[in-house]
Amino acid sequence: MGRFEKLLRAVRERGGNGPGGGRPWCLPLAERVLLVAVYYRTNLTMRQLAPLFGCSPATVCRVIQRLRPFLALEPAPRPAAGVERSWIVDGTSVPVRDRTVGASSRNYRFSANVQVIIDADTRLVVASARPAPGNKADAHVWRESNLPAIAAGTTVIADGAYLGTGLIVPHRRRAGRPLLRGQEEDNAEHRRVRARVEHTFARMKNWKILRDFRQRGDGLHHAVQAVATMHNLALAG
Repeated sequence: MGRFEKLLRAVRERGGNGPGGGRPWCLPLAERVLLVAVYYRTNLTMRQLAPLFGCSPATVCRVIQRLRPFLALEPAPRPAAGVERSWIVDGTSVPVRDRTVGASSRNYRFSANVQVIIDADTRLVVASARPAPGNKADAHVWRESNLPAIAAGTTVIADGAYLGTGLIVPHRRRAGRPLLRGQEEDNAEHRRVRARVEHTFARMKNWKILRDFRQRGDGLHHAVQAVATMHNLALAG
């Protein structure tokens, strides 16, 4: 309840209870925020959610469309001067139905590439990029996103797919040139730290909206931002 109250307070402070035009809402703000959270958690259809909240499917759709931007992740705080912090970036594939957002990829028939930065110490989500077609390489998506500007001046760890981006990537093994012992140890430590972003993706995908996304347009971007917000609330308490 404490985490939900923090989420409700954030939505209210951002203007989520303000006038939206048209008829008044039949649900109070707390129930509307809960409806959006349940939608992201379960990925139920509008027709399935409507009887749970005693309203029509059209109202469910309007509530989700109205409130989803207000659950977005807050801008990342900059590390304090003199404090050494490390961030980790990686991408994950989210199955989508909208062909203007996704593309055929290796893991799914049709998916989008979602890139996320987390703090290596706290494991909180720092930022997420707009979804890109699933057939684009991670390094290409990174360069075209707003993440490099957000991470400027911060040590960012990534996997070998980000080679040539200036991020901290593992040593590359070349044909006929085995890695030195020190390089093998560096790679082992790199894998140990970078695994934290994989654990974050696993927790975020407990929100079933990221397992099969059906909406169009900016819906996926808003969903990733909202799930990141609720993930951070769950970790921070």
